[in-house]
Amino acid sequence: MESVLTWRREPNHYIPHLVLGKGPLGGAWHSIEGAMFTLSLGDWMELPDLPFRDWMRLKRRCLRNDRAMTSDIASYYQHYARAKGLQGHFLCGTVVTSVRRVSLDSIAENQVNVSTDNPAGAQGLRPPTSASLFEVSGSSSSEDGSEKAFCILAEKVVLATGMYDSPARLGVDGEDLPFVHHTTSELERALEEREMGLNSDPILIVGGGLTAADAVIAAHHGNASVIHVFRRGVNDPGLIFNQLPKVMYPEYHKVHQMMTQQSCTTTGPYEGYLSLPQHRVLAFTPDRKCIIEDLTSEKKTFNVSKAFILIGSNPNLTFLPDCGRPLAVNTELPVNSKRNPLDVDCYTYECIQERGLYALGPLVGDHFVRFLQGGALAVVRTLHKERQDAQFHTDQQLLIS
Repeated sequence: MESVLTWRREPNHYIPHLVLGKGPLGGAWHSIEGAMFTLSLGDWMELPDLPFRDWMRLKRRCLRNDRAMTSDIASYYQHYARAKGLQGHFLCGTVVTSVRRVSLDSIAENQVNVSTDNPAGAQGLRPPTSASLFEVSGSSSSEDGSEKAFCILAEKVVLATGMYDSPARLGVDGEDLPFVHHTTSELERALEEREMGLNSDPILIVGGGLTAADAVIAAHHGNASVIHVFRRGVNDPGLIFNQLPKVMYPEYHKVHQMMTQQSCTTTGPYEGYLSLPQHRVLAFTPDRKCIIEDLTSEKKTFNVSKAFILIGSNPNLTFLPDCGRPLAVNTELPVNSKRNPLDVDCYTYECIQERGLYALGPLVGDHFVRFLQGGALAVVRTLHKERQDAQFHTDQQLLIS
């Protein structure tokens, strides 16, 4: 069904803002192999007032099972910014190294100039209404490749970093050896350069999620032998493949079929693939061996050409004090999008432990793009309400005077 919402731009409600990002506009979608299909339906990926299907028709692109390629999503988001005149608010090629609250008194003492301009040219900033501001500092890349430091003072900061910056690690011996990797990009490069084949030692893929499945698909199409290790059983309800409709996600159903039929045996319909459910990696050795253990504590050793640890990722919050732990639900543990997200108010998305600091997306457990808009609207609603309240109090003071 078509949406019953109507989107309308109202310039008088404009809030001056600046978006800092280290990569091109579109974020993590540019780091994913472009020929992959999204997990979410294409319509669920669209942004306000620009139907995704209309954009796909304009580009003469097609959806498969209502799903789009990741390269289409990246291009759509870039087009959206151009179509809505938002490019001036985005400062790409920037790395934020520190976000901290500073008092106005300390700013005055250090003679810091609180400018009404910013690096992207967004105008209309108001004088601060609070006794402190956030100091956001880091470096930006210029066209000639040089790095330039920057420092911005802001009343509010919204964290929207996602969760793809720091791949999760097993924490086993030998994980830092040169043949052990934690992203699929190295697998794509190796397959392109034909470094691996059915006659070479197999590659090891560790993980029971969709990223590991994408790696299995890529390796299978590249005629590379695969040993697939994951902790859960093939029929475990918690395994993502047991939660996906087979008709909509045929490629993942095929991987699950491989995991089931080729379990602990090299004989079967899928030559060059070995599934090892309910196993875990114990260690890697410099001579490219991997030691694996099953539930009975029986150890097995395999020769591998490369290993890919694809067990998820964590957000990089090193720019926050103690990597953001004081803001998490459990302050004793590292921030994790699934097990220990940032603790925010569910109506405003403002961090419970830090007023004026907001968080969106996977940082607060909203893992899908379709949920991201709700958090963004909650933040904007809160900012508008604060402005209205501030204006009301100003008007009251004028009336009294």
